[in-house]
Amino acid sequence: MARYEDLPYRTCVGVMLINREGLVFIGRRAGGIEHVDETHVWQMPQGGVDPGEDTWEAAKRELFEETSVRSVEKLGEVPDWLIYDIPRTVAGRAWKGRYRGQRQKWFAARFTGVDSEINVAHPGDGHKPEFTSWRWEPMHNLPELIVPFKRPVYERVVKEFTQLAAAV
Repeated sequence: MARYEDLPYRTCVGVMLINREGLVFIGRRAGGIEHVDETHVWQMPQGGVDPGEDTWEAAKRELFEETSVRSVEKLGEVPDWLIYDIPRTVAGRAWKGRYRGQRQKWFAARFTGVDSEINVAHPGDGHKPEFTSWRWEPMHNLPELIVPFKRPVYERVVKEFTQLAAAV
């Protein structure tokens, strides 16, 4: 097995889905070896980018596969790739030990649909549910709800998109 330091980062996208009231979608993770307690189990939709896939298209696909949401308009994008390392204690078990963390391109999207469109129990295209429940949350609360090793990424995403939290 490769040394932790030599492992690559998994290329991913993340979506901050903002409703008309300026609140952000968060889902309660269905599980994961990185969970440290019952408080830090919430996250925004995110997932891998397929080879040759445009990152915005990947973000919309992942959003649909995790939430069934298609009613969105792009509001913004973090210009940089944001990187986090997973703890060494779980690196060998996460993603079959192939990655040391993720490099993510983050997007903000306005949710233009109605809440009944959101379905985390039976998400789009028959994908396995990644969330057991969901809610709308004030943007500034997000860093405190994510697992600690992802917190710097969430802090940066919130900083980049704070101006988009105003109700429309």
